[in-house]
Amino acid sequence: MEQQETRVYIVDDDQELCASLAWLLDSVNITSEYYFSVQSFLDEYRRDIPACLVLDVRMPEVGGFQLQEALLADESPIPIIFVSAHGDIKMSVRALQRGALTFIEKPYDPQHMLDVIQDALRVARQRFGERRNRTELQGRIDTLTVREKEILALVLDGLPSKNIAKELGISVKTVDVHRTRIKEKTGAESIAVLVRDILQAGIAVT
Repeated sequence: MEQQETRVYIVDDDQELCASLAWLLDSVNITSEYYFSVQSFLDEYRRDIPACLVLDVRMPEVGGFQLQEALLADESPIPIIFVSAHGDIKMSVRALQRGALTFIEKPYDPQHMLDVIQDALRVARQRFGERRNRTELQGRIDTLTVREKEILALVLDGLPSKNIAKELGISVKTVDVHRTRIKEKTGAESIAVLVRDILQAGIAVT
């Protein structure tokens, strides 16, 4: 498996707990950073590194749920592990419905937390990889001309060259020339592979 830099962010106003969890992670060679407030985390965290977040629900000023909403609005792929000394079913359901990976009550078992964090980092690597691939694919699509995007959109709709030519009032040969240019510009193995990748990534061709 390809080695990739990862990080665990801990956001909790309990300074002793933060230091303890950071020490535990360091003992198994997992890099971590901890913050005692949501704002300090938002000011400093790296958006380009696969990471997971161990997040306390209740903190002064801004709480964990508010940070979760901020990350969702930013379309962040960071998996969230919520922790709370005052957890209840309603609270955990809310966290999970909004996309949290899991909800753990304090005090937690150290080995269980390590297992959960390892799983979260695997999810993070996958999510960040998918986002990177989607960004790169979007960048290649953005190099297409308006006409090429128009034809690609019709290909995505399942239309063959003959129907695309009729739809746009151009010749089939011209459509095929554009298809070849689309393939070359995007570096796709084939138009079929390009269509698959676009659909899997959920990219809109406009």
